[in-house]
Amino acid sequence: MMPPDTLETLRQVNDNLRTALNRLHPEQKDCSAIRPQDFSDLLSHLLRGAECLRVPPPSDAAAALEREALEYRRNLEKLKDFLPDLHGRLLAEKARLESAQLHVTAAAAWARASKKIL
Repeated sequence: MMPPDTLETLRQVNDNLRTALNRLHPEQKDCSAIRPQDFSDLLSHLLRGAECLRVPPPSDAAAALEREALEYRRNLEKLKDFLPDLHGRLLAEKARLESAQLHVTAAAAWARASKKIL
């Protein structure tokens, strides 16, 4: 028997996935607003959605659950399509930050060396 809130939970999962897809969308160039918590939340939503689909629905809720399951699948496919791009953007941001850190480290070393000379 499907718990009574399974359909509502799957609807909430789909809403949360749509929100995450919009927030992390590949056209956004700035990755600095993305936090590790965003990925933890995304995983949590995916696991909740998968759990909803494990239990067969009662016949009176089958059609509604089927519609939500199709929406869940579409969200998963969108996620699959843009995650490689997001990964590339995050790697580029990591390289940019590492370069900036090296620059700051070099500038600090130069400043220390200049102090000793003066």
